[in-house]
Amino acid sequence: MMAKGEIRKDLSDRTPSSSARSLRIVSWNVRTLYEAGKCVQATREMQRYRLDMLGVSETHWIQSVQKKLRSGELVLFSGKEEGIQEEGVAIILSKRAQRTLRGWEAHGSRLLLASFSSSNRGININTLQLYAPTNAASDEEKEEFYDQLQRITEKLPRKDVNIIMGDANAKVGSDNISYEEVMGKQGLGVMNDNGERFADFCSLNDLVIGGTIFPHKDISPDGGTENQIDHICISRKFRRSLQDVRVFRGADIGSDHHLVIATFQLKLKRYSRNPTTKRLKFQVNLLQGNKITDFGITLKNRFQPLEHLDEDMETYWSQVKDSFISTCKEVLGEKDYKHKDWISQE
Repeated sequence: MMAKGEIRKDLSDRTPSSSARSLRIVSWNVRTLYEAGKCVQATREMQRYRLDMLGVSETHWIQSVQKKLRSGELVLFSGKEEGIQEEGVAIILSKRAQRTLRGWEAHGSRLLLASFSSSNRGININTLQLYAPTNAASDEEKEEFYDQLQRITEKLPRKDVNIIMGDANAKVGSDNISYEEVMGKQGLGVMNDNGERFADFCSLNDLVIGGTIFPHKDISPDGGTENQIDHICISRKFRRSLQDVRVFRGADIGSDHHLVIATFQLKLKRYSRNPTTKRLKFQVNLLQGNKITDFGITLKNRFQPLEHLDEDMETYWSQVKDSFISTCKEVLGEKDYKHKDWISQE
């Protein structure tokens, strides 16, 4: 099975004048990518739909490595170390997406994490590709999967854009009672056991299930209800940026699942690593006349004990810096910022 996502020039374009980025995330499901010609078909569909990232589930590949294709795409895949060729997840990157790749981590045959740079150096885009056990799997297998998924997710920085997508094998349905913050009423079918587990996971980690939010016309051939088990979830703090989630039925790679594309406008604010740290400012305008003499004498007295110190460079520099700061505080004093109204009562 397969799920795929697209990260377009919003990642590679780092021009400061462009603050809003267009981001498209794609989910798909295809079986047994190791079959002859399937990988070529997948890359052709990537080029056809101008996709930069394709996440794949149930690749049936073993081991966890990366390899470069002749067409230029980079494949990252994670599977079982040995034994039967089953399960497995992968991410295929275009040349443009490869330039924004920060790193990736293999987490067994069901989870693969890739991190990408954004236009803001303080915020990254983390994409977690998953292939969940089916609804018929044992409770032990499901619990083991969701425990591992939770351990990985809770390590992702909340400031980043965190995207979890793929074949969740979960029907969440249209009844969102108790899940109003993480899903809408546009889901298909009725929630099953996997759907409840998946919704609980999203609620715990502040994720929105994108496919349940936007209404679209039902164009299924027989007019019946189709299964909705491939999902794209985005951090809830970026919910307002989500523009649409739509199914595309034109892609063909021998699958009974359709292409799901989510589009949203991403505007990132500059992230401060130490927002509570206050920068010290001193009244340097007082350095004239007798103040200059007092400042020089006080600083010289503080430097004298340092002349014969036998310390490493870092320790010596720290003491020099402290000498300057303490002298400024004693002689000049800190500068107080006084707010001035831009317009007066008069």
